[in-house]
Amino acid sequence: MKRVVFDSKEVFPSKIICVGRNYTDHIRELGNKNPEEIVLFIKPNSSISDILLKPDERCRYEGEISFIFKDGQIAGVGLGIDLTLIDVQKRLKEKGLPWEKSKAFDNSAVFSDFVRVDSIDYIRMELWINGKLRQSGSVSQMIYSVDQIVNEIKRYFSINDYDILMCGTPEGVGEFEKGDIFIGKIFSGDKLLTEGRWTAE
Repeated sequence: MKRVVFDSKEVFPSKIICVGRNYTDHIRELGNKNPEEIVLFIKPNSSISDILLKPDERCRYEGEISFIFKDGQIAGVGLGIDLTLIDVQKRLKEKGLPWEKSKAFDNSAVFSDFVRVDSIDYIRMELWINGKLRQSGSVSQMIYSVDQIVNEIKRYFSINDYDILMCGTPEGVGEFEKGDIFIGKIFSGDKLLTEGRWTAE
C-alpha cells in the first residue's frame, strides 16, 4: 500500500476521491461545459506518489487543494498534483469510454505532507513551476463547496480513515517536462500551512 504523511506520521489511504470541473475559469480554458451535477472519479491507492514522474506520453499537471479524512470528517489539508495523460483522455472521451487510464494510472496523484486543519474557510493554494506562479485558487472560488462535495461522496462511497479528497483544479494547467521544478503551497489566509517541492523525473 502507498502512503502519505499526515501530522508527521505515515498513513495509508484506501482511495482518492477527485472532483472534476469545479472552477469556472478552468472549465473555460479547456473548452468544457459547466457540470449539471458534481463530477466525481476515483484514483486508487496505487496512484499515490511523493515523486513527480513524467510519463513518456503528453501529460498535464493540475494542482489541487486536497483534504484527508479521519472518522468521516475532514481532518487535514495538503497540496495535490493530479496528472492527466492528455491524448489518452481525449481519445477515450471522444469514444464515450471511461477515462481511468488517463487519470488513475500509477503515480498520477502526487502529494505534499498533510497537516491538521480546524477550519477550511480560508484555504487556498499556489503552484509554482520553475519560479513562476502557474496556478492559484481557493475554496471560495469552487463551484461546489467542500460540504456539498462531501455530502455527495457519502451518497455513493464509504469514506475510510485517511482517504483523500482532491477538490478540482483552478485555471493554469499545462504540460511539463523532466527537470521542471514544482513548488506547491497551501495557505489558510496568508499563513503557510504546508508545501511540497518536486523536480520532475
